[in-house]
Amino acid sequence: MSRDNYPQGHFCWVELCSTDWQKGKAFYSDFFSWSAVDQPIGEGVYYTMLQKQQEDIAAMYQMPADQQAQGVPSYWLSYIAVDDVDSKTAAAKELGASIVHGPHEVPGAGKMVLLCDPGGAMVALWQGKGHKGSQRKNETNTPCWFELATRDMRASAEFYQQLVGWHTELRPMDGMEYTVLSIDGEEIGGMLAMNEQWPDDIPSHWMVYFQVDNCDEQVEQAKTLGAEICVQPIDIPDVGRFSVINDPQGAVFSVIQLQG
Repeated sequence: MSRDNYPQGHFCWVELCSTDWQKGKAFYSDFFSWSAVDQPIGEGVYYTMLQKQQEDIAAMYQMPADQQAQGVPSYWLSYIAVDDVDSKTAAAKELGASIVHGPHEVPGAGKMVLLCDPGGAMVALWQGKGHKGSQRKNETNTPCWFELATRDMRASAEFYQQLVGWHTELRPMDGMEYTVLSIDGEEIGGMLAMNEQWPDDIPSHWMVYFQVDNCDEQVEQAKTLGAEICVQPIDIPDVGRFSVINDPQGAVFSVIQLQG
């Protein structure tokens, strides 16, 4: 990858919008042994870099009051690297996405756009210009996998294939169809179908997985820190052991202990 940007089509950053930034910062600092560096972005408003050994892993910020008033829950947002945000924004619109915010410059860092894909899942595109994104990936306490839960697998696959060139491969997994996403020969994420067992009020969404050394120990720690466990630790044959966690402020994420 270049100094300023991940290769196009690779996930490059994750960001937490929290209903309680201070408590959320304490939770993740304890849970992942991250340090937190607050960067002022306005009057009493901060963009907090979450770091492992002084290197940026992710970020978080306080949810604006108007979003909280609308009942928006805390959420993790995933970013995909692109070579040119403006052209990809135009392409995304033509492919049926709706633009939520941007494109806009982040001074000294890059350019981004926030969009909803045709299935309704929110995702961001990032063109690094000084800050490529996560400085560590695919190691303990860093992002390692990104998963789209969608109600229309075919439409979602076609959208991202055309937008960023992902390759899709259907693989059977525990009685369900799972689509593995790859680019440049590297597997980067997956897609699963939201069937009738999913409540109607849960929209299509991206889930970030963080790699951990011991899934069960991590889950027990999450409980002591006030989190709820949505999916208890469970094995994925030939992959590893994972769990889905709802942090104390309501943001959902996964942890996974990969097979050696």
